[in-house]
Amino acid sequence: MKVLATYSIKGGVGKTTSAVNLAYEASRAGARVLLWDLDPQGAASFYFRIRPKVKGGTSRLVGARGALEAHIRATDLRSLHVVPADFSLRHLDLHLDATKRPTERLAALLAPLHDSYDVAILDCPPGISLASESVFGATGALLVPVIPTTLSARTLTQLAGFLEGLSGAPALFPHFTMVDRRRKLHREQLASLAAAWPAFLPSVVPNASAVERMGVERAPVAVFAPSSAAAHAFRDLWADVAARLWP
Repeated sequence: MKVLATYSIKGGVGKTTSAVNLAYEASRAGARVLLWDLDPQGAASFYFRIRPKVKGGTSRLVGARGALEAHIRATDLRSLHVVPADFSLRHLDLHLDATKRPTERLAALLAPLHDSYDVAILDCPPGISLASESVFGATGALLVPVIPTTLSARTLTQLAGFLEGLSGAPALFPHFTMVDRRRKLHREQLASLAAAWPAFLPSVVPNASAVERMGVERAPVAVFAPSSAAAHAFRDLWADVAARLWP
């Protein structure tokens, strides 16, 4: 099982949007997919119409006797399952800190599922914390959504600098989101960032009304707008990710 995380220090860049649509596209392409919602807001759970409830709370889940299997929920796609979030995840750092090896705990929870899925995608809240370090220890790559603006690019540099000091750090797969090519700043940032960061995935997700409708439709873009530019972009984005994972 390949383990990925949609992650950024900065909020509002499209982490959950990427996680939900990539999980859907991976499943459509034939992969067995587990999407683990680690954000207390539970947006990924909401999009897949899964009740935002962690039975027993996060303390039980990450405790010594915790296991993921009992928390896995089915979706409308047979090969796509979700581990939902709830508001108890706001204390994830505290509960991890109470374990013996906090930066290894999420990896240990995923380990028994390695033969059941082809890919696991962890949807992470913004920021950098003990929970983030446990995510880094569990994943092979971080899918980092980047809006083509100065502040969004700055957080990518900060993340890369932090990972340089970690042994066995995950690879960075940055990708552009919320792009409006009519804006000069976006066009300039696309060109300069792509030149400075060869690791950028080639697909670009546009700033599109179809993406905004996900909250109303409670579904990935391709479910309700399969011919939209955004749906094609997420399909291409998954193809780019898969090419990196299985070269």
